[in-house]
Amino acid sequence: MNMIQEENNRIFEITACVTLKKGEGRTLKAGGAWIYDNEIASVRQDFTPGDLVRVEDFDGYPMGVGFINPNSKLTVRMLSRKKDAQIDQDFLMERVRNAWEYRKAVVDTSSCRLIFGEADFLPGLVVDKFSDVLVVESLALGIDRLKPVILDCLKKVLAQDGIVIRGIYERSDAKVRLQEGMERFKGFIGPEFDTNVEILENGVRYLVDVKDGQKTGFFLDQKYNRLAVQNLCRRLPGCRVLDCFTHTGSFALNAGLAGAAQVLGVDASDLAVHQAEKNAALNGLSERVHFQCADVFDLLPRLEQEGERYDVVILDPPAFTKSRNSVSQAVKGYREINLRGLKLVKNGGYLATCSCSHFMTPELFAKTIREAAKGAHRRLRQVEYRTQAADHPILWAADESYYLKFYLFQVCSEL
Repeated sequence: MNMIQEENNRIFEITACVTLKKGEGRTLKAGGAWIYDNEIASVRQDFTPGDLVRVEDFDGYPMGVGFINPNSKLTVRMLSRKKDAQIDQDFLMERVRNAWEYRKAVVDTSSCRLIFGEADFLPGLVVDKFSDVLVVESLALGIDRLKPVILDCLKKVLAQDGIVIRGIYERSDAKVRLQEGMERFKGFIGPEFDTNVEILENGVRYLVDVKDGQKTGFFLDQKYNRLAVQNLCRRLPGCRVLDCFTHTGSFALNAGLAGAAQVLGVDASDLAVHQAEKNAALNGLSERVHFQCADVFDLLPRLEQEGERYDVVILDPPAFTKSRNSVSQAVKGYREINLRGLKLVKNGGYLATCSCSHFMTPELFAKTIREAAKGAHRRLRQVEYRTQAADHPILWAADESYYLKFYLFQVCSEL
């Protein structure tokens, strides 16, 4: 037996059995994939953090197979609900193939999210495809051990459709890895390559910096929301557009491609603005699409005082909250930014507004926008409501997979 086979046998070995406390595991039984430390009664047999374990209810009823890490409050993440599941290369190949076939059916796959953690039944793992480059984010110890096999399966599945991956870069540099007892890491998996990757989305060209860009380098989840803004601006010839929290300019460039006469994108990051300017030049839009490095919260009141008004205002802020404890403070931020944005929209113009925080529920986000509209003395006519692109699937019973909310409104002055 060679070393690779020995390693595979070790990572696929089921070493112990986790028993739940009586009355616990409600999330798991409702279809979720997580078991917290305070739900566990006992663990039979020795194990190493990251090992595969069987899970059973307090009365011995089999619940499936997952991987365990006692260093994390989220102690077990489930891989299968089948009592006799064998986690091996064939199992992972099926998971990967199902994820790819799903994406071929629902999205443009030239650049897309290939693996979306729990929603693809591979908890803790994210893999994005930018043209012929893969970017990987691994957030759980157990999936980190399975990662080399999963990536090998991905390359084989893509190759069957004639897609040759020229490089893989890992962006496992999120703080949450520390909670798993893992170090933060970023770097090449395999041979090095140019980490500025050109992609095409909705007819717009972008240079994606997979090494130093935010998250995995580019926010693929807004793909079809950006297209909605593009389609709107195409029907508003000569429109003026303000894109707040523009990051690398994606909404602004969609507006510019659609024919907007004047577009201003604003972001607090010099690096993001520099990248946005390069993207504008790449699309031949530098004369009509401009970018400014500024704090949006400071800039919007100033624009209002200067009498600026826009046909379309876009608000795509970062998540103002990443925990339940800070939701109330986040609500204030969302309310303020929407109130200020609404005041800059011409009567009859349009507001696109988003929240990418899972903890900002759809109901709470809608309530916050309603309060902002009241404060701004504006009335809203909803054009459409959207969520994340389908390559970031929302798995029912896994609430954390539903995080992006996107509204497009017509804004009317109070009559």
